[in-house]
Amino acid sequence: MSEVRVRFAPSPTGALHIGGVRTALYNYLFARQNGGKIILRIEDTDSSRFVAGAEQYIIDSFQWLGITFDEGVHIPNNEGISYRQSERKPIYKQYADELVKKGLAYIAFDTPEEIETKRKEFSNFQYDAQTRTMMKNSLTLPAAEVQRRLDNQEQYVVRIKIEPGEDIEINDLICGNVRINSSVLDDKVIWKSSDGLPTYHLANIVDDHLMKISHVIRGAEWLPSAPLHVLLYRYLGWADTMPQFAHLPLILKPDGNGKLSKRDGDRLGFPVFPLQWTDPKTGETSMGYREQGYLPEAIINFLALLGWNPGTEQEIFSMEELIQVFSFNRVSKSGAKFDIEKAKWFNHKYLQNKSDQEISVEFQQILIQKGIDTSLIYVEQIVALLKERISFVADLWEQSHYFFIAPTAYDEQVIRKRWKENMGNNLLEIIKLIETVQPFDKTKAHDLTMDYIQQNELHLGHTMNCFRLALVGAAKGPDLFEIVNLLGFEETKQRVVRAVDCIENKNSSHL
Repeated sequence: MSEVRVRFAPSPTGALHIGGVRTALYNYLFARQNGGKIILRIEDTDSSRFVAGAEQYIIDSFQWLGITFDEGVHIPNNEGISYRQSERKPIYKQYADELVKKGLAYIAFDTPEEIETKRKEFSNFQYDAQTRTMMKNSLTLPAAEVQRRLDNQEQYVVRIKIEPGEDIEINDLICGNVRINSSVLDDKVIWKSSDGLPTYHLANIVDDHLMKISHVIRGAEWLPSAPLHVLLYRYLGWADTMPQFAHLPLILKPDGNGKLSKRDGDRLGFPVFPLQWTDPKTGETSMGYREQGYLPEAIINFLALLGWNPGTEQEIFSMEELIQVFSFNRVSKSGAKFDIEKAKWFNHKYLQNKSDQEISVEFQQILIQKGIDTSLIYVEQIVALLKERISFVADLWEQSHYFFIAPTAYDEQVIRKRWKENMGNNLLEIIKLIETVQPFDKTKAHDLTMDYIQQNELHLGHTMNCFRLALVGAAKGPDLFEIVNLLGFEETKQRVVRAVDCIENKNSSHL
């Protein structure tokens, strides 16, 4: 195989969709596996859809995810190559003119209004071999008239000239052999005089050729355009160096009905963008995986398995492992359902691999925002106790708030179900027993408590849950004596006394 060169070529029209991230990831894995290079190219040929800040957002997203590029808009080069299509205008004009000169493309002067009139006049109208003879173009107008219009600087487009009746074949690395007859294709616009820019179809072919792209790895939504691209390679005389195509399966909505969209994320409450994005036009802010607490390595692992499988039971892969085992042979032809719960599962798994100190430093920032000033050592002890219960660092607050703030209310359902006659006296007696354990030892405190419950023939579940209720405010949390150990005896005693007073005497003065 000659040098592998792939590209990811997003348009700066807004935030980078998670499907685009997966496309970039598969390009990256394939390039690295084969000792090749990956290029970041910005396809900003549609000037009407350009959004300020979108390009930098794309760069920042990949930096966070750990997907690195060898060439691109953000990497200086000594050759003076631009990787932003809007800066390559003269190049595309040259090839558009060449196609017109060869008779493989033509100039069309039809206005949008005139084309719309034709659409109303003819059902399923498309500009093709059948209809172009009734339109205003260089195939129907006298040469002098065409030149007059050009001299008058009338706006025009260049359309590729597709002849009907030809079977066009694409040997796709994922979809296999795909055959489409040229009769169903329309004469696509490939260049516009209004802004001097090409459309995607011409620009990406020219750039892929000049940048020596060996493999075009992109979403399945581009498969219908592949025959047109094959024709452009032929028309430009580049058929021998045409890259291999690999069209990736769509990422589907969670129910499998259609392509995943931003609206699905908004509706179901999960991000579809890697980073938070604020639309500069509307001011609308959309969720990002980073800001929601996801780890980049978890997102990479999740996306890698969204449409590809290793053929084994292994699910956790580092980036290096993915580079080793990735293959197009195991990429699915059918769409992959998006499952946010699986993304959370991956985040949980990767969070467990982080040290207690790493998590504690991050959690301490959340505590500071809540006005809680405590030592990192204490936070680390809590993290060690609760880490297995969380999928995100932010989950720690819900799981641990009672370690920092004593409860001011108690779960009424637990009180009704568990708090029986003499419960308050029994809890106070248990506290007296625990006070005798000097220095404090959680195992000895546990054993004394169990002995008391057994000797007094108390209900184990009721007693222990009420003890927990006094310390936490609810029947939840880790091992009860781990809580006692971290709170310390004096805080434990105060909480039990306060709970008994509040629940049995209805005295709120201690709250």
